[in-house]
Amino acid sequence: MEAVDRLRHKAQPQIRNITFAATCSVLCCIQHKTDAMTGEHGDLLDLIAASRGFGQLRDALAEARVFLSPPRPESPRHLSLRVAGSSLRSRASSAVPAAAPSGPLTGGSGEAARRLFQAGRPIIGTPAEAYLRARGIFAPLDASNLRYHPAVYYRAHEGVPRQVWPALLAAVTDPEGRITGVHRTWLDPARPAKAPLADPRRALGHLLGNGVRFGTGRGVLAAGEGLETILSLKSVLPALPMIAGLSANHLAALWLPPPLRRLYVARDNDEAGCRAAERLRIRGAASGLEVRDLVPVLDDFNTDLVQLGPAAMLRSLVPQLVPADRVRFVPPEFRRGGRGGT
Repeated sequence: MEAVDRLRHKAQPQIRNITFAATCSVLCCIQHKTDAMTGEHGDLLDLIAASRGFGQLRDALAEARVFLSPPRPESPRHLSLRVAGSSLRSRASSAVPAAAPSGPLTGGSGEAARRLFQAGRPIIGTPAEAYLRARGIFAPLDASNLRYHPAVYYRAHEGVPRQVWPALLAAVTDPEGRITGVHRTWLDPARPAKAPLADPRRALGHLLGNGVRFGTGRGVLAAGEGLETILSLKSVLPALPMIAGLSANHLAALWLPPPLRRLYVARDNDEAGCRAAERLRIRGAASGLEVRDLVPVLDDFNTDLVQLGPAAMLRSLVPQLVPADRVRFVPPEFRRGGRGGT
C-alpha cells in the first residue's frame, strides 16, 4: 500500500501537466478559426499571445494557465520543504511583515497583482464606491489606483475550495509609480460592507517599502496604515499627498524618498501604531527627515470621521500641523487654531 501511495504521489506532477496540456489542446481545436477575407488563422493561444504581446509559446501557455487555474507542478525539493517552510514562516512572521496570509511571495506575484488590477474597472458607481461611502468617506474616488472587480478568488487556507467575491482593488506602487502589488478588500454583495470572511483584506505582490499613493509628495507627505484611514484623511485634507502602508509593519518600513522634508505619520491609536511611528521617527532622524505624528481622537481616523464628523476631526488635526502646512493644506475657514465650521 505504501508503494502504491508513493507511485501516486510521484505521478501527480505529470498528471497535472497532461491535464493542462489536454485542456489547452481541446480549447485550441474548438476555437481554431480562419478569417475568410484575409486568410489569417489562429487559436486561443494565438489570441492570448497577440493581445499580451508575447513572442514565445511558453509565455502564452503561462497566461492560459492563469485563466484555467490548474495547480503548477511542484518539484520534489519544493514538496519536501513545504512543511518545514510553513513552520519557518510562522517563526519569522513577527520579524518580517507578511504581504498576504495565503503564503510567501513568489517571483511572479508582482505580475499576478498587475494582471488582477488591470482586470478591474473604475470604482465610480460600483459596490466598491458604495462600501467606501458607507464608511463616511467623501473624498473623490476617481483615482486611477482604485478599481473594482466583481469576482475575485478567496481561499481561507490551503485544502478548502476557493470562493468568489466582489472586491475593492488598490494598486500598490513604488516611488516611480510602478505597480508592485494589489490590496484586495472583499465585499459583501448584499450590502455596502466587507465580506463576511475571517480575513476580508489581503495583499498580493511586493509590498515592502511601497504603498497605495494619493497625490505626489513634494516635500511633505502623510503616511498611514489602512486604506480607509488615508481616504478619511483625504476627505478633510484633500491637498495633502498621502500613502497607505496597509499595515503597521509595512508603514514602519515605507521607503522615504530623498526629496521628502517632512513626514506626518497618521497612526492608529494603539500599540502597533505607536511602534510604527517610533520606528519612522528613528529612521527620519538618521536621514535628517522631520517626522511628526497625526493622532486621532478615537481609535483611528475613519472612526473620527464617522463618529465625530469632518469638522470636529479637522479641528483636532489643524494644531498637529506646522503653520506653513496649515496654510498650504487646510481649508481657509479651519486655519486659525483649529476653529471652523460645525
